[in-house]
Amino acid sequence: MVEAWFILETGAVLILILVVMALFWAIFRHLSLRPSNDRSWVNDNERLTTAEFDDDEVTIRNVRDFEWRSNRDFDERWVDMKINLSEVSKIWFVLEYFDPSRRQMAHTIMSFEMSDGTRIACSIEVRREKGERYHPVKGLLRQYELIYVWATERDVIGVRTRCRKKSVTHLFEAVVLGPGNERRMLESYLNRTNKLSQSPEWYNTITNTCTTNIVSHVNEVYPGRVPRAVAVLLPGLSPKLLQRNNLVRVEGTIEETLRNSIIDEKAKSWDGVTDFGDWIREQGRGEHSTE
Repeated sequence: MVEAWFILETGAVLILILVVMALFWAIFRHLSLRPSNDRSWVNDNERLTTAEFDDDEVTIRNVRDFEWRSNRDFDERWVDMKINLSEVSKIWFVLEYFDPSRRQMAHTIMSFEMSDGTRIACSIEVRREKGERYHPVKGLLRQYELIYVWATERDVIGVRTRCRKKSVTHLFEAVVLGPGNERRMLESYLNRTNKLSQSPEWYNTITNTCTTNIVSHVNEVYPGRVPRAVAVLLPGLSPKLLQRNNLVRVEGTIEETLRNSIIDEKAKSWDGVTDFGDWIREQGRGEHSTE
């Protein structure tokens, strides 16, 4: 009996040692993974944007300007845009609910408007490899790199409003406090974009997402303006946070603002000729010009 007990104890200890070794190996392997900008990316994540500064002017290279007919059917086009930083006049905030029945989950985008009406949007996303699909659990395990997708509004907002059947998309005008902070916000975004082009980072479902990065940019320009909150981790819950901290323009109640800010039907009725950004900002239906 003593010998049998000793054999069982020894076997249990060996199993425990093997389990601990396997656990340490898995942790070591996980921590040894390194993000890369050199992989086989899907078409819409293939190019990284970079910004070249020249005093007040910045040239933004590899701006995505796809024409989307569906999520899988599109014409690929990349352009360079030259912007005068002193002419940034407004910032817009986009909130896309993937499925209205799951109100916690949403995606956030910022769009920058110049005094001449030119707009450029930035969507902070996972950078997907070919054949790869996003899953929030994988987003915790160093499976996706982070990418700042700079694009025209007809591309990055259009694909969400015109090609996705379930999603509901809201467009808000941001409240910018203090002169020149529109410019500082854009510069903050572009500097981080350049940094990622040289030093890639892992996306993380909790700590390095679209919304956590937006909060970082806002707090860089306005220290402490956005407090820690569950809504930062679950951006679908953000409307009350946006209202409470005076981050977007609210007309009437927050419920009325949410209802009036939906742009999906406007986007679907776009004539393809009028500037897309102008079209979705029109207040009345049937009042769009076709210049």
